[in-house]
Amino acid sequence: FGYGLSYGHFSYQNLRLSSNEMKLGDSIEVQVEISNNGRMAGVEVAQLYIQDLFGSITRPIRELKGFQRVHLNVGETKTITFQLDSKDLAFYNRKMEFVTEPGAFKLWVGGDSNATLETSFHVIKASNI
Repeated sequence: FGYGLSYGHFSYQNLRLSSNEMKLGDSIEVQVEISNNGRMAGVEVAQLYIQDLFGSITRPIRELKGFQRVHLNVGETKTITFQLDSKDLAFYNRKMEFVTEPGAFKLWVGGDSNATLETSFHVIKASNI
């Protein structure tokens, strides 16, 4: 994903998570509002990135985990939703096991990989009660 050309000027606001904690095996919803502040209708590709802050191995600074094409008329605002599952956070560890580790994560949503609208969440182990 690079920097697509568009006649619209889009802004992102009101980034919300359904929860600030995700249990292993569960998911959270990520919602964000996108507005077309330009003078022409256009299509924006909204992109969701995550960063594992304390993984057992070095991970990319930003990993693309979802994207959606959104058509917006002039002055229109839409709320879009991403579903982020704990399996989406998995990676191959040193033993070449595909795992999701508990820990802290950052999340960004925007029109490219330089998105500045961010929040954070934690992945926690499910309790055995």
